[in-house]
Amino acid sequence: MSKVKTAPPDAAAVREETIAALVAGKLRFHELPADLSAAEAAAIRRAALERLTGTRLDAIGSYSFDAATAAKRNCENLIGVAQVPMGIVGPLTVRGEYVDGDVYIPLATTEGALLASINRGCAAIRAAGGASVHVDDVGMTRAPVFKTRGQRETRAFLKWIEENTAEIRAVGEATSRYLKLTEIRPYVFGTSIFLRFRFLTGDAMGMNMATIACDRIVRDLIEPRTGIPCVALSGNYCVDKKAASVNFSEGRGKRIYAEIVIEAPVLREALKTDAASLAEVQYRKNLLGSIAAGAMGYNAHYANVLSAFFLATGQDPAHVVGGSTGVTCIELRENGGVYMSIFLPDAPLGATGGGTVLDTQAEALRILGIVPDPDRPGTAVMRLAEILGAAVLAGELSLMAAFTSSDLARAHEKLGRGA
Repeated sequence: MSKVKTAPPDAAAVREETIAALVAGKLRFHELPADLSAAEAAAIRRAALERLTGTRLDAIGSYSFDAATAAKRNCENLIGVAQVPMGIVGPLTVRGEYVDGDVYIPLATTEGALLASINRGCAAIRAAGGASVHVDDVGMTRAPVFKTRGQRETRAFLKWIEENTAEIRAVGEATSRYLKLTEIRPYVFGTSIFLRFRFLTGDAMGMNMATIACDRIVRDLIEPRTGIPCVALSGNYCVDKKAASVNFSEGRGKRIYAEIVIEAPVLREALKTDAASLAEVQYRKNLLGSIAAGAMGYNAHYANVLSAFFLATGQDPAHVVGGSTGVTCIELRENGGVYMSIFLPDAPLGATGGGTVLDTQAEALRILGIVPDPDRPGTAVMRLAEILGAAVLAGELSLMAAFTSSDLARAHEKLGRGA
């Protein structure tokens, strides 16, 4: 008796069955068949969400990035995109070691008037000859926490770390040819020991590199050789994605300085202000106001510029919280001029990896001339940091001037409300 051949399942029927299973809760969004492409899986998730919520997802489903890359490296349970408008400011004149000339800067934001304000700062800086920028590569940190049974065991553990630093370095650096361990900083409370590892990470922001290296060091070396258990690979003494005094004082990622001297005519014509008014606002707003608030950032709006820059160039937007903890300085100079500087102690940046691989972010980086060179690791991200420092200075300069001339509310009324 011959066997009856059954037709292969219809693709549309299989798709409908999968959507129905998601809607019924029989299948979870991360449990879709492995043979689906990332784009097909995203479409099925959207279809299920549309039925579950009664909401059309046409806009979320319209994207230009490579879904396979995004689903694998950037976002689990992919359904589409959250679009953020991107604009351009500049040219901005940057005088640094890695940039010496004019750049156009892409920024992504939903805040009306922000780019117009930064653009005004760019014009003033250009008229004044350019922003002088310096960047220190202070390195990426990760700080696992260990638990001992008391001070005798703690002291023995710290002595072992000190005596075996060379071997620790070798194990950590073996995880990446771009990774260099520069410091191990211990901190002790009772039976808790924090080891704050600091690494140079080439053109990568380096958080994942530091995490992988610390995991290897802990699991393959420290725990087996000392018998002291690691409670958490991150003990919050890193400090990652939280405003912290240790990052303010010692730096994390890139530490950025930018400054400029602006003469009275440029202040008057480009910014509609004067040196004395700027210094007054600086003293009462950025200094006294920040003290009154107990703030860790003595600035007007670093986070505005950082968030727009980070979203446009594929940085981790959660690091804006640390980047906002900088200091603005304004000093009177002769003949009605003014000196202005910004200080960013905690700016984790990457020119490769993470969100930089997404298509729109990669294009934005190319606008800035950011092209990593394997033979010169670290130079691309230093260029990126110099541009960021100048952009923050431009945004800070323009907003501070707006406070002196009552332009802030008028600009937001006109541009923020679309009047």
